[in-house]
Order: sequence, then structure tokens, then C-alpha cells
Amino acid sequence: MADEGVELTREEFLATFGWRNDAIIPRWLPTASPEHVIQVGDSKEERYRSLVRARGISALPGAAEWIKRLAAEDWRQAVASSAPRLNVDVVLEALGLARYFQATVSAEDVQHGKPAPDVFLAAAACLDTPPSHSIVVEDAAAGIEAARRAGMASIGISRKGAPLAATLVVPSLDELPHDAFDRLLSARL
Repeated sequence: MADEGVELTREEFLATFGWRNDAIIPRWLPTASPEHVIQVGDSKEERYRSLVRARGISALPGAAEWIKRLAAEDWRQAVASSAPRLNVDVVLEALGLARYFQATVSAEDVQHGKPAPDVFLAAAACLDTPPSHSIVVEDAAAGIEAARRAGMASIGISRKGAPLAATLVVPSLDELPHDAFDRLLSARL
């Protein structure tokens, strides 16, 4: 955004965490044309992918272990992201986790971004799983609200104590109880 003459604080950035570019950029560039919004968004995302390719990326603590464990226990898993598909692909490749997911749903696959439930409902449909049997793992308030609207249980990762209205909230996935997924699913059946 600095290239556009807009200085953002970390708090301003975090206020839009989990949103799609078509919702974020007009907030910071209210007079931008739709074409310019797309151009700025594409530039932002290419910079992000370049950084991930150059520097790598780390999963949140405990995330990779849970993904592998759930796969070993035959849980079906999907990535449901407000990010563009290219970002999802680059991150999964950098983390070496793509093989554990049966589906990925990204910003291009749905009409409305989080907090609308579209991305989670699409992911559940790809997995042939009813929303009531789905559990969302999220670290953004918009994602937790999307899970609620989709009728799904949620696990909120509340880093640094940020409040999240999830079904279950933990500061880190490595602190998630070993039976958390089973308990959340059992409570909904």
C-alpha cells in the first residue's frame, strides 16, 4: 500500500485479516477503479508469493502435526481460504502438506469472502460432508464468523490473546487437547 501512498499500521492490517482483496483494497483506496483494485491486489499477492518462495514459511505451531494426525485417522481435510489459489498452492508446496488435503477452495471459487460462509460451504461440498459434521480451524475473526454462518463447529487459534468467538479457543494448536476434534464432532451428532 506504500506504493499507493497509503501507510498502514499493523492494527489496520490486522483489522482486515482473513478478508479478500476485493473487500480490503477499496477500504484503503476508496476512489480506486475496479481495474486498479485488481491490479493492486495482484501486485500484493505476487509479492507475497515471491516472499514465500524466497524465504519459506512456517506452519503455526502444532498445525502440521494435527494435519498429519487427522490424515492418518482418515479425517477428510480441505483448505478453505480467502486467498487466491496461487497463494494456497505456493504455501502448501512450501510446507510440504498438499498431499494431506482432499480439496482446496480459494477466493476465485466463491462469490463472497469471509465472513460469508461460502468458502467453508464449498469446501464441505467438495468433501461430501454436511456442514454439521465439519470443523473449521481458524485464526481470524472473519473466518470464525464464516464458520458460524455455515453451521460448523470451529477451533479458534487466538494468538496473543485476541478474542475469537469459536466453539473452542486455544492460544496454539500445539495446546489443543488430543481428543478435541472427536469431542467437537460427537457434540454435534
